[in-house]
Amino acid sequence: MKVIDKIKNSKKPLFTFELLPPLKGHTIQEIYNTIDPLIEFNPAYINITYHQQEVIYKTRPDGLMEKRVIRKRPGTVAIAAAIQNKYKITVVPHMICGGFTKEETEDALIDFQFLGIDNLLALRGDPPKGARQFIAEPGGHSHSSELIEQIMNLNKGIYLNEDLVDAMPTDFSVGIAGYPEKHVEAPNLESDLEYLKLKVDKGADYIVTQLFYDNQTFYSFVDKCRKIGIDVPIIPGIKPVSTLNDISLLPQTFHIDLPNDLVQEIKKCKSNKEVRVVGVEWAIEQSKQLIKYGAPGIHYYTLDQSDNVKKIAQAIF
Repeated sequence: MKVIDKIKNSKKPLFTFELLPPLKGHTIQEIYNTIDPLIEFNPAYINITYHQQEVIYKTRPDGLMEKRVIRKRPGTVAIAAAIQNKYKITVVPHMICGGFTKEETEDALIDFQFLGIDNLLALRGDPPKGARQFIAEPGGHSHSSELIEQIMNLNKGIYLNEDLVDAMPTDFSVGIAGYPEKHVEAPNLESDLEYLKLKVDKGADYIVTQLFYDNQTFYSFVDKCRKIGIDVPIIPGIKPVSTLNDISLLPQTFHIDLPNDLVQEIKKCKSNKEVRVVGVEWAIEQSKQLIKYGAPGIHYYTLDQSDNVKKIAQAIF
């Protein structure tokens, strides 16, 4: 079932969450261990992230540097299929621009179609680790709006090879990311919202936001979206704080602000265990207020640790 249909047809806010593929050398059982405690809350869908390849340099015996391309978290397509088969739950794999040519993108989309996976989250993706800016693959997409356009063309039966005979259309539903505090590369929130509207105009069905910790930021973001004509559902994304280092790591990694009240509560903690309690309590209160506001659902970023998300879900769903 399409995510957009689940959103429109649900009589109550949806509970959803996101997973990371396991690191290379680990097993899918780790993913199942994250999902199992959350099944009782009837998740409407599960997102699976995609991570593009990284470049590392190794010193050879002769002293020269050797460039190596590695992929630390392979398996998004297989994991999505395995989860859908095992749990009979809708999956939403991430589809990114980075590392893909247009032909490789089309092949991946065909694979998803064959597997019966018709929901995607379309993203540009971050620059590779160590890179200062995003550079598209030669023959690939520079922006997620271009990726969405390719997916929508495929939905119309328009493939890259124009000579195909009786080409069948696909039927993908596409979600996109929104940034209540703006994307780090955008000069300001207004220009970021203009680009967000472009992606909706290209065919995106709904928006899932980057994590945030001040609900007023989300409310303001939604209001600004509506004022410029973005009328698709907007789902708030939440990640409960979990470590003492989150005070510095979260702003550095996600380019967001932490409310002073939350920072002060974390500073009182003497261990990560205490921080996780604070994180659960803050996320519960956030979730309650977001549902009261009328959010169509709440999307939780688990980072493959579901014990805290389970406690939140018990209080909310």
